[in-house]
Amino acid sequence: MKSSEELTIGELADRFGLATHVLRHWESVGLIEPARRAGGRRRYGQDALVRVALILMGKEAGLGLRELSAVLSAPDPMDHRDLLRRHVAALEQRIARARAAKDLVEHALACPHRFAECAHAREQIAARIPPGSTDERLRA
Repeated sequence: MKSSEELTIGELADRFGLATHVLRHWESVGLIEPARRAGGRRRYGQDALVRVALILMGKEAGLGLRELSAVLSAPDPMDHRDLLRRHVAALEQRIARARAAKDLVEHALACPHRFAECAHAREQIAARIPPGSTDERLRA
């Protein structure tokens, strides 16, 4: 690879619209590494473009840096099936909550009643109130 094909940290960051400190942090946790250092400056190869894109995709999917590090550093992608299965379950829960929130907002847009007077909204409100009397909670 010619040095002209290598990117500085600023060029790599600009390419993705990131701050350079983000790439430095990712480097410090082992997610990326420069192809070489020229005169004390980081130089990244073209493979860094793929790696940064993968990291951003993982973050968009809700994976944390620690999880991404584990998944991306594994020699076999199937080494972390349990981690990914747990993440899929968490995503399913988030999707269900988002759908319920969307349904509630859409109902509020279509309902002619005030929110507190709407039977559907009152059901939703009642479902959010923890069981037990006020007196029991005050004694605790």
